[in-house]
Amino acid sequence: MTDVTRHVLDNGMVVLLKEVHSAPLISWWVLYRVGSRNERTGITGVSHWVEHMLFKGTEKFPAGYLDKAVDRVGGAWNAQTFFDYTAYFETLPADKIDLGLEIEADRMMNAQFVPDEVESERTVIISERQGAENSPLFWLGEEVQAAAFRVHGYHHEIIGDMTDLETMTRDDLFGHYKTHYMPNNAIAVAVGAFDSETMLARIKAHYESIPAGEPPKVFVRPEPEQNGERRVSVERPGNASFIQVAYHVPSANDPDWFKLELINSILCGPDSLGGGSIDNKTSRLYKALVETELAASVDGGITPTIDPFLYTIDITVRDGREHAEVEAALDAQIERLVSGNISQAELDRAKKQARALFAYSTERVTMQAFWLAFAENFGGYDWFETYVERLEAVTLDDVKAAARQYLRRQNRTVGWFVPISGDDEAIDEMSDMEVLA
Repeated sequence: MTDVTRHVLDNGMVVLLKEVHSAPLISWWVLYRVGSRNERTGITGVSHWVEHMLFKGTEKFPAGYLDKAVDRVGGAWNAQTFFDYTAYFETLPADKIDLGLEIEADRMMNAQFVPDEVESERTVIISERQGAENSPLFWLGEEVQAAAFRVHGYHHEIIGDMTDLETMTRDDLFGHYKTHYMPNNAIAVAVGAFDSETMLARIKAHYESIPAGEPPKVFVRPEPEQNGERRVSVERPGNASFIQVAYHVPSANDPDWFKLELINSILCGPDSLGGGSIDNKTSRLYKALVETELAASVDGGITPTIDPFLYTIDITVRDGREHAEVEAALDAQIERLVSGNISQAELDRAKKQARALFAYSTERVTMQAFWLAFAENFGGYDWFETYVERLEAVTLDDVKAAARQYLRRQNRTVGWFVPISGDDEAIDEMSDMEVLA
């Protein structure tokens, strides 16, 4: 990969630059080191809501103006909120990148949070939450995550709890913005067709005059070690049954994270960084659950995070099958892995698939810029730049040891989604399960 250069402006803003001259485009990202992980009870969802408010315009750029301005030059812009960050980007023709630089510099300081617009956006975000609630997997994932994390901020969904969305105030939102949106809490990344020296000068012209703020106090409560399997059930109207199993795993900065990424590829099929897919029909769980008609589908994923998070397996139970028999079949495959029944050929195939997915999903300058910012946020951009090399360095013994360490019953939370009809009493299929609050 092309070399990345790292700079720190006088006000503390970190800047990463990477020249990619394959197309006349530049992607510009500004990532703030705050996400749902930092939220306390009462303001869950505030990071995501603030993200929405930054599209409501400023005195310089009224609402609606920027959509037209970005569209006029053939660009794209958007934002996203995650557990560990809130990020904004513009991908523009290279000769129009000053528009993106100006947009983000302006809304770093000058978002308005007009009360009427706050209330209007409350309706939008509540509707977004209600839309997510139409999915059984949203309800199941929320319950499993809440059971797995009783203390840490990963406990709640990024969108926030409904009660908090209904009661949060304009002052809560504006206070969050003023506390966290400052250059010394930001990582800025440019990837594309530019000269690095010239680009750095342009960035300094837009950002270096913005004063640094008081470094925000990070609100994070460490999660105690889990010492026994936890189980939850969700009984709601629906047409399908689901199982979710979530194991506690280390943060992305831990070398074991890459071992678990390959374990997931062996069990469920490869997971991609930001896009693309490879058929998972060669994976162990597809063969054991889908081909045997116990399940309609199986997926897995491990998310790179600042703090330890979860390795999650999702299973759609086939009609006519019982949760218990599907879970038993899953457990048999987990036990095979934990006992060391893994071949070098399986590991080599997992690495090959990971290389292909990585190349596909990080080809565009937009995704390269995002992943550089993302990785810098939890430790250093070289995590992204050396991703494939770190996977390649994993040995068969490494994978076996990681399976034994993390895929333990006492380290997991199991959730069942049990569908009920609107007129029926709740199904008591899980009455023999121990449900831990």
